[in-house]
Amino acid sequence: MHFDITDLRLLAAIAATGSLSKAAASFPVAVSAASTRLRLFEQRCGLSLFTRKADGMTLTPAGRLVLERARGVLNAAEQLKQTLRELAGEDRIVLRLSATTVANSTFLPSALGPFLADYPEIDLQLVEQKSSEVLQAVQSGECDIGVYDGNLPTGGLISLPFRNDKLVLLVPRRHPLAGRPLTHLRDALGHPFVCLPVERAMQRFIEDMAMKYVMPLKIRVRAPSFDAIAQLVAQRVGIAMLPEAAAWRFVQELPVDIVVLEDAWATRELRLCIQGWETLSPHARQLVTFLSSH
Repeated sequence: MHFDITDLRLLAAIAATGSLSKAAASFPVAVSAASTRLRLFEQRCGLSLFTRKADGMTLTPAGRLVLERARGVLNAAEQLKQTLRELAGEDRIVLRLSATTVANSTFLPSALGPFLADYPEIDLQLVEQKSSEVLQAVQSGECDIGVYDGNLPTGGLISLPFRNDKLVLLVPRRHPLAGRPLTHLRDALGHPFVCLPVERAMQRFIEDMAMKYVMPLKIRVRAPSFDAIAQLVAQRVGIAMLPEAAAWRFVQELPVDIVVLEDAWATRELRLCIQGWETLSPHARQLVTFLSSH
């Protein structure tokens, strides 16, 4: 049985207006052409879809069932058109992702590159926040997706695995701590530190952990990036706390060593969070699936 999208749109328009002439005007098309299209559609179906009266047209029981399915087809067709426009670059898709310093600086760049290459129609807004702020941003709808410290309660958000992360000390070669395979943060607090700016989420977390020992960090200098911090550590300005994934790269390039922290809080699971699958756009669902599977 043959029908096209115009047949279904006409059916929906007549049902909405209760009038063939009003439905024809909304296309626009001549009333005679609309009447012929409806008649041929009913003939092909072998059904009477409307009851014709002097004061208008109403759906028959069969017509109501056909309209219900027709609306599903029309909605699916509209979604397909939207997707085709997006893929063709006619519409830009903006996704908002909030993540911790560690996620932004170590794991997300390598993960997001291939995804954005596959979806050139997407513009990504990447925000850095501490974990509690990430959760709040997703709960409020300010961000579509979050990456946070998995030790925190989500408050009802859906949580998915992303990466495992460990904070370690980066120290100059032949530093007094360099000979230790393991240590606690409290044993390092007597040494000067090279740190990130105070507004960076990871730095606030580290300074909060130091205050638990009632010994604030001895901050000698703040540097804007992990690379700058590593360069200063290599020049014996101080020691630093970095994600293990970043620290190992600097060990290959600079005269620095890693000292593993025994503190339980130094080992963290990074997780993804979303409000719910039904609240995400198709592209956002693709990004969550991509991040959680890589």
